[in-house]
Amino acid sequence: MSRAGSSTSLSERRPVSAARRRLLALGAAGLTLAGCGFRPLYAPRDSAATASDPAIRSVLASTEVALIPERSGQLLRRALQQRLGRFGAAAPTQELRVSLQFGAEPEGFRRDGTATRTRYTATASWLLVSRSTPPAQVAQGVERAFDAFDIPDNQFFAADFARDATIQRLIEQLADDIVLRLSVQLRAQQKA
Repeated sequence: MSRAGSSTSLSERRPVSAARRRLLALGAAGLTLAGCGFRPLYAPRDSAATASDPAIRSVLASTEVALIPERSGQLLRRALQQRLGRFGAAAPTQELRVSLQFGAEPEGFRRDGTATRTRYTATASWLLVSRSTPPAQVAQGVERAFDAFDIPDNQFFAADFARDATIQRLIEQLADDIVLRLSVQLRAQQKA
C-alpha cells in the first residue's frame, strides 16, 4: 500500500460548496445589519440586551419594583427584578408600580357544555415614578399577554399544572414586555 494513496495532503484545497458560500454571505450580511441596529423580529429577546446604553442600564438597575399583591404578583415582581438587575444594587432612585389583572374565557365546549380549552388574558398597567418628594412620573404603559391551555378529561392535576404553566408563561412575557417598553421610553426621553 502506498503512502500517497492513503493520506491526504494539507496543501490540497477543497472547493467551497455553494451552501458554504451562502452561509458566509448571510453571516456578512448579518454583521452589516447588526452594525445599524437591525434585530430580527422573531429572534429571542434578552431584556437586558434591549438596554445597550449604559445610562439606561443604570436607570433600570436603580429601579425598585413595588409590591404586587397575590402569588402571581409576587412572581411578576421577581421576574421584573431579575430583568432590571435590581438584586444587590445601590439605593433606588425610581419605583416601578405595577397592577396585574387576569381574565379567563372558556373557548371550546363538549356536548355537555363543559369547557375543553381556557384562554387567559393578563394585563399589567405600570407606572415608573421618581422617589423624590413629590414623586414625578417618568414613564407609564399597559402591557397585555394572551395564552391558552387545554383541559383534559378527568385529569384534574394535569389541568391544574397546565393552568399554572400558562400563568407562568404570561408573567414571563409581561416582564419582558414591561422592561422592553420601559427601555424604549427611557431612550426616547434621553434623545429628546
